[in-house]
Amino acid sequence: MNAIALAAMGLFIFVLGYRFYSKFVAEKIFKLDPNYVTPAHRYKDGVDFVPTNKFVLWGHHFTSVAGAAPILGPAIAVYWGWLPAVLWVVFGTVFAAGVHDFGTLALSVRNKGQSVGTLAHRLIGQRGKVLFLFIILILVLMVNAVFAWVIANLFISYPASVIPVFIQIPLAVWIGYAAYKKNMKMLIPSLIALAIMYGTAVISSQVDFLQIDLVRYMGGEEGAGLFGLGAISSAFFIWIVVLMIYVYIASTLPVWKLLQPRDFINSHQLIVGLAILYLGLLFTNPEITAPATNPGADVSWFPLLFITIACGAISGFHGLVSSGTSSKQLDKETDARFVGYLGAVGEGVLALISIIAVITLFPDRAAFSASYSSFADASGAGLGNFIEGATVLASGLMIPGSVASTIVSIIVVSFAATTLDTSVRLMRYIISELGVEYKVPQLEKKHVATSIAVLSSMALVILPEGPNGFGSGGYLLWPLFGTSNQLLAGISLLLISIWLRKLGRNYMITIIPMIFLMFMTLWAMFQQVFLQWAWYNEGSNTLLFVFGAIIFVFTLWIILTAAQALMSKSNPGFSDEDLK
Repeated sequence: MNAIALAAMGLFIFVLGYRFYSKFVAEKIFKLDPNYVTPAHRYKDGVDFVPTNKFVLWGHHFTSVAGAAPILGPAIAVYWGWLPAVLWVVFGTVFAAGVHDFGTLALSVRNKGQSVGTLAHRLIGQRGKVLFLFIILILVLMVNAVFAWVIANLFISYPASVIPVFIQIPLAVWIGYAAYKKNMKMLIPSLIALAIMYGTAVISSQVDFLQIDLVRYMGGEEGAGLFGLGAISSAFFIWIVVLMIYVYIASTLPVWKLLQPRDFINSHQLIVGLAILYLGLLFTNPEITAPATNPGADVSWFPLLFITIACGAISGFHGLVSSGTSSKQLDKETDARFVGYLGAVGEGVLALISIIAVITLFPDRAAFSASYSSFADASGAGLGNFIEGATVLASGLMIPGSVASTIVSIIVVSFAATTLDTSVRLMRYIISELGVEYKVPQLEKKHVATSIAVLSSMALVILPEGPNGFGSGGYLLWPLFGTSNQLLAGISLLLISIWLRKLGRNYMITIIPMIFLMFMTLWAMFQQVFLQWAWYNEGSNTLLFVFGAIIFVFTLWIILTAAQALMSKSNPGFSDEDLK
C-alpha cells in the first residue's frame, strides 16, 4: 500500500472527528458556556492560575502530552503489523483520547480547577480518592523515570542536539518576561527562538566541538568514567543529574516564566517537525514495506497493542495535564474543545507519522522482519528506527541526513523534557494533596514536595539493575508505564461518566470507551503481573511485580467503589453551580 494514501485517510478521519464529533460533545454533552467564569480568572494568582490565550495554552497542553510516548509506542507496536496500529491510533484518538482529554479538562474547569485525583473524593468518596492519588503518584513517578531515561540516552546518542535543546531555556524565559511584563505577543519571538534553535542544530551537526559528547570526553565507549563506572554509564549519570536540577527549577517557577513560553516554542517546533515529515512523505512517496499484520508474532497483539500504544490513542497522563495545569489556565470554557480535543488529535497526527516513518524505512519485508524479529527486539529498536525513518522522510526536502537526525532528536528531547517537568509539577501537587489528606504540613510546602518528587524519580531511573546496565530503571519500567497509563485513563473516563450521569446527561460517549479500555488493560496487566513478573515465574521481576500488583488491586477497588457511585441516584458533593 502507498504510504501517502494511508496518511491521507488517517488525517481525513481526524478532521472529521474534530469538526463534527467534538462539536457534538461540546454542545450536546458538556454544554460549554462562554460566560462561565473559569478558575483561571476566579483564582488568578500569577503562578498556577493564569488566564491564557487558547493558542498559547494549546501549545502548552499539546507539547506537555506529546512527549516521546506517541513516537516510541507506535514505533514498537508496528511489530504486530501496521494495520492494527493505525486503526487503534486513528479511531482511538477520535472516540477515546479526544473525549478523555476534553472531558477531564471540562470536569476540572467546572470544579475549581481541581485535578482528577482530588475530584475523585467528590465523585467516588474519600477512600476512592486516596487510592486514586496513589495510582497517579506511581504513574507520574514512572513517567519521570522513563522520560529522563529517554532524554539522557538521546543526549548520548545525538550529542549535536544538546546545545540547541538547552539554548531554548533562556530564550523561553526572555519570551515569558516580554509577553507578561511588556505585553509583547508571543508568536514572533517564539518563531525567532525556533529559528535560533534549528540554526544552532545545523551548525552543531557539522562542527564537532559544538557537540557535547560526554562519552568522547571520557575516552570513548571503552574509557574510564566516574565512580568506577564506564564512560557511557558516567555520561548517563551526569545527564540525569543535570535533568533533575533543571526540572526542579522548571517545576517550581510560575508557569508564565518558563513553562508556557517554552511549550509555545515547542508547539511551533512540533508543527514544523510534522510539516517536514508529512511534506517529506509527499516528496519521497515511499512504499510500505512492513506487513499489514504479523501472524507469526511471539507475543499476541490482543490485548497488548492497546497498552503499547497509549499516548497517541488514549493516555491517562493527558487527564493529569488537562486537570492539573491546563484547567488552571483556560481563559474561556468554550476553549476547552480547542485545547483538549484538538490536543489529542495533534498527538494522533504525530503517532500516525511515527508509524509511517518506521514502516517505510526498510528496503523490503525481510529487512523489517530482521529488525522486528521479536517483541523484545521491537522494544529495543523502535525509537532508533523512528529517528532513522524520519531522517529518510526529511531527505525528501533536501535536508542532509546529519542535520535531519539532529533536528528529529531535538524534537523528541524537547517534548520529553516538556512532559518531564510538567509531570514533576503534577507530582508536587499530588504529594501536597497527600500531605493535606494525612495531616503532614511539611509535604504541603512547595520545595519539600518538589525535592521528594525529584529525588525519588532520580533514584528510580538510576538504581534498578537491568539488561541495559547502570540506569536501567526507565527501560525496565516501560512495560508497566503503558498499563498504568491506560488504567488511569479508564478511571478518569469512569469519573467523567459519573459526573455526566449526576448532571442527567448522556454518558455513553465516555462509558463505552471506558469499558473497552478497562477490559483490555486489566487483561494485559493480569498477564504481565501474575503470569510474567511474579516471583514464581521464570524471568520474574520484583520491581515490576510490586508496583504492578499494587496498581492492579487499587484499580479493582476503585472500579467497585465507582460502580456504586455510578448507579447511585444521589448527587453527593455537588453544588448547585456544578449541576447547571
